[in-house]
Amino acid sequence: MSTVTPISKILIANRGEIACRVIRTAREMGIKTVAVYSDADRNAQHVIQADEAVYIGGSPSSESYLRADRIIAAAQSTGAQAVHPGYGFLSENEDFASALTDAGLIFIGPPVAAIAAMGSKSAAKKIMQEAGVPLVPGYHGDDQSDDLLAAESEKIGYPVLLKAAYGGGGKGMRVVESASEFSEALASARREAKASFGNDKMLVEKFITQPRHVEIQVFCDQHGNALYLAERDCSVQRRHQKVIEEAPAPGLTPGLRKAMGEAAVRAAQAIDYVGAGTVEFLFDERQDFYFMEMNTRLQVEHPVTEMITGIDLVDWQIRVAAGDVLPLEQDDIELDGHAFEARIYAENASENFMPSTGNVTFLRHPENSPYSRWDSGIIEGDDVTAFYDPMIAKLIVWDEDRDSALRRLRHALRDTRIAGVTTNTDYLYRIADHQAFREGGVSTRFIEQYGDALLQQDAELDEQDALLVLAAHIIRERQATHSQDPWSMTNGWRVNADAKHHVELIAQYAEAPVRMDLTQNGNELHWADANRSITLLPHGAVVIGNKRFTPEVAMVGTALTLFSDYGRFDARIYDAVSELIHEEEAGSLTAPMNGTIVAVNVNAGDTVTEGQALVIMEAMKMEYTIRAPFDGSVENVFFAAGDLVTDGAELISLTAAE
Repeated sequence: MSTVTPISKILIANRGEIACRVIRTAREMGIKTVAVYSDADRNAQHVIQADEAVYIGGSPSSESYLRADRIIAAAQSTGAQAVHPGYGFLSENEDFASALTDAGLIFIGPPVAAIAAMGSKSAAKKIMQEAGVPLVPGYHGDDQSDDLLAAESEKIGYPVLLKAAYGGGGKGMRVVESASEFSEALASARREAKASFGNDKMLVEKFITQPRHVEIQVFCDQHGNALYLAERDCSVQRRHQKVIEEAPAPGLTPGLRKAMGEAAVRAAQAIDYVGAGTVEFLFDERQDFYFMEMNTRLQVEHPVTEMITGIDLVDWQIRVAAGDVLPLEQDDIELDGHAFEARIYAENASENFMPSTGNVTFLRHPENSPYSRWDSGIIEGDDVTAFYDPMIAKLIVWDEDRDSALRRLRHALRDTRIAGVTTNTDYLYRIADHQAFREGGVSTRFIEQYGDALLQQDAELDEQDALLVLAAHIIRERQATHSQDPWSMTNGWRVNADAKHHVELIAQYAEAPVRMDLTQNGNELHWADANRSITLLPHGAVVIGNKRFTPEVAMVGTALTLFSDYGRFDARIYDAVSELIHEEEAGSLTAPMNGTIVAVNVNAGDTVTEGQALVIMEAMKMEYTIRAPFDGSVENVFFAAGDLVTDGAELISLTAAE
């Protein structure tokens, strides 16, 4: 029987929101923390919040967060007794766990043998079969000949699912609808598995056409005690990665929850598991459930379990790793209310979920309370780089029942306002507002099935309305900041006449010159090219037709982001008055917004003339040409065709002709 080992300092072998989360819990337990960081994370929040921080290498994870030797050295040099792996990176790496043990450090995770047992999907299924855990009909054997796999697929019955035996994250996975597709799909899956995991062993399973992804949180201590902490429904996924999770799963009876929980505990006990783990099941329309895999670590979505049980799972992880007995028994676990988690990604859902990088110039989110929680590793002013996963935050909400929690989630998503990088918050809102999701019990094909509808912009946020609101904001800013000297005013003031404003806004779908006439009473604007007017109300509110907006606008340079109850809207401004006052720094040509370089028409050393097209970039589904502001020569070219650039990035430097 294990004895309790005091832990006074923990090194966190991870980054981002999970590192910040572990730091917060450790502090509440009176335990010191050590962060590790790469070049890209020198000023990251987990580095700032930890008691100590150790640099471990370059920005690519292969040079830092995947370097077990450097992490172990950091732990030893700082006197940490234990290492928390978080999730991702080395969290399920048996060699890392073994090396920590050899170095005399406590791994806050399961035993090495348990990680190894679940590391191979085919081996794991054999163990589960012996433990009496239900399995999807399939083949998990060692004979990997094409003919045998094809024959087993015929026996199982199409459609079948080919899966990499040592894979995850959707890599090496193919759905095969018929025998005629099998050979090509198998070859493709093997290539991908080999490239991703260094092993092309495959398993074949019956493909369940409308499955739900329901997982059970289990916890085991070093004294043979094990329990389950209800379930989570993680069916809403894109590219086999979860987007919104909830607990408990809708539609599960207490009897079914008990059956799944007990099966999950048998799975954990079959491999002598210790710590927090998740047993994932496929759940079909007949309410039958089948073992899919076991994740031998804490899950990203663990907060929804915490919200409905009142248990701090990281606290339990640390106590169990130290040798404590589980604080509760199965009969002590009580569920209260319903919780959702929405994963906030820096990505563009309309561009096939392309990751977005840049500086977070504006960030507002709901405050932490008994009803909402914000887990994140970024604050306003931080950079989102291309080196790591694009998930930048998790928004978690709770209420007494599912309908109330879902309403709270929708409101919280509208109140989450981020500029500087593109995020999926509006996309998440459309998921949470979709009728099929509101009714509950959606399958893992939800996004595939309703993809087009989920990508449609909110009809209520008309582009002309949004442009009018932005124009009103710009004019209000001028009114608030103009000089008292009438000859220096930039607010369009005229003697005995309405003020005239010429504001050119470029939005996602069109350029829109907005000539605004401000009436002498100072509260009404007219769009000269359309039969539209806008009334300015006190405290920032505006009215267009029968719509009232209370907008929030983030403006950095020429980039504007409008946030309202109708969603987010991005645009940029070209204003003749502003251009006269705020001239660009001579010789520096910068990207007007986040985008992709389409073409670079010059090289370093070239001579250019004023107005010559130098760079063409694409952003917001439009092309923009960057032209030479004067005659001169090209000093440096910083990007090439195909490169992603962020707003304000220097593209070319010029030297003016003498």
